[in-house]
Amino acid sequence: MDPAIRHGYPRPQLRRADWLSLNGAWRFRFDDDGRLGRPDEVAQWPLEITVPFPPEAEASGVGDRGFHKACWYQREFELQPGSDRVILHFGAVDYAARVWVNGHLVATHQGGHTPFQADITQALDPGGRQTVTVRAEDDPHDLTKPRGKQDWQLEPHSIWYPRTTGIWQTVWLERVSPVHIRKIRWTPRLDSFALGIEALVEGDTGADTSLELELRHGERLLARDRYRVVDGEVDRLVVLSDPGIDDFRNELLWSPERPTLLEARLRLWCDGKLVDEVESYTALRSANVLRDRFMLNGRPYVLRMVLDQGYWPESLLAAPSDDALRRDVELAKAMGFNGVRKHQKIEDPRYLYWADRLGLLVWEEMPSAYRFTRTAIERTVQEWSEAIERDYSHPCVIVWVPFNESWGVPELPTVRAHRHAVEALYHLTKTLDQTRAVIGNDGWESSATDIIGIHDYDSNIEHIRQRYGPEVEPEKLFDRRRPGGRVLTLDGYPHRGQPIMLTEFGGITFQARAEAGVKKIWGYTEVTDEETFAQLYEQLLQTVIYTALFSGFCYTQFADTFQEANGLLHADRTPKIPLERIRRITSLSRTYIQGGV
Repeated sequence: MDPAIRHGYPRPQLRRADWLSLNGAWRFRFDDDGRLGRPDEVAQWPLEITVPFPPEAEASGVGDRGFHKACWYQREFELQPGSDRVILHFGAVDYAARVWVNGHLVATHQGGHTPFQADITQALDPGGRQTVTVRAEDDPHDLTKPRGKQDWQLEPHSIWYPRTTGIWQTVWLERVSPVHIRKIRWTPRLDSFALGIEALVEGDTGADTSLELELRHGERLLARDRYRVVDGEVDRLVVLSDPGIDDFRNELLWSPERPTLLEARLRLWCDGKLVDEVESYTALRSANVLRDRFMLNGRPYVLRMVLDQGYWPESLLAAPSDDALRRDVELAKAMGFNGVRKHQKIEDPRYLYWADRLGLLVWEEMPSAYRFTRTAIERTVQEWSEAIERDYSHPCVIVWVPFNESWGVPELPTVRAHRHAVEALYHLTKTLDQTRAVIGNDGWESSATDIIGIHDYDSNIEHIRQRYGPEVEPEKLFDRRRPGGRVLTLDGYPHRGQPIMLTEFGGITFQARAEAGVKKIWGYTEVTDEETFAQLYEQLLQTVIYTALFSGFCYTQFADTFQEANGLLHADRTPKIPLERIRRITSLSRTYIQGGV
């Protein structure tokens, strides 16, 4: 399928009819010395690349995994200027981007996982033939930038994978009115059976500008309101008719078992004239912590998650297609999980769209920098804030995780600045989003956190029972248990009754067949045949589920990822054991926990 159309609408919660994908063939070149500074300095374009796949990926047509500090892209497109504005969007460019249109600098951005845009109207050529040029700088050895699982060594090793440089999400254009809706933000308020809507309007709104909202559940009209735009903003609470009784209420609530979405149409009116119209969606749901349990829609809910690295063999961090993103959501549900922990990656919004639509909970985690410096923290704060803003309105997102396993803050027990960084990111996240739980640092060395996550890859089920069984009091658990040689909680942050979850475990390595390009596999516990793999998986799942201390779990992992061969699926997403068997193991666990705890 043509890359220009196979990746789906790139901003699913604010959709317009008039848009153009710029995915596909671009001219390309590396700039290893970083000497080229402007488009007119680029004399030769020796390569062609298929956007949005990074040059390290085979799907890009380049497939070069060497060390490259910078690279350049260029292509033409036809667009006749008119009375409207033209906005150029980039889903993600790793790491620092500069963008020119017809030789005019129109945008700069830093951060490899978050979107940016530019109004390019003034840079357009009246003749209709336009040229866009992009320079991406991504030093492969810089450990002070958020990079997640991208390896700093030439060849992937241990739990790190090939690098992703430059453009790796959709590039696209849209035409908008000079006065248009720039942003929509939804906040469900289940306690009052209402939805908060914030809208930002760009342009000269004048004295008589209003926003019309129509909200539906299928064919049923839930609300039709109109609000005056004041100072370019609308901030209102849409109160729905509350049926009161749970059975009736549940028809409108979103959950993995019943992912009810409410479709919204918004129209912007200026002086009686319709100037903009967009489609969106939202959902009624709450996600919070109450004492030692995670709560979904006001009821205790056991999280049965799988860790998902979000890589593909042929395209790396970039999804092969929108169908591939949907298939990953479907496979997680088919294996009996109700959620995923997206590990060290801010995933493509299309994945979140399918998780919203099909019903899959998502923990969103910030990709780590690996050195502790002022620059690293400044970069993390900026990019994490942008990620929260981008994904705030997705009902599937239920937990934010700014740090993992003390990566980037390695001396938490002894260095106050490291602790302050985790605490600051926790409180910043709670400030930007007051509706979701936040884990300051997942795995160990917890301080400021709403959930205590434990990472423990011991495959001996008797050890798991002895560490976390009913005879173990939580206070003693935190005094003596040291997974990875680390304390579970820092001094001054004792367990305060928060939910305790086993957020990484398993990691059973089973390579049933050779994978292309993988010379040596890596994992935590290796088995050599399908039946042993299935039995150990079942024993671990049953042991963890029967442990009442845990209010949820996250199994490692969804799919093999390069040399890390501990997935339930092969790298190409085919199952290592029948999906029905995986689902039966997980579903039996779900029945027990819902009925017995």
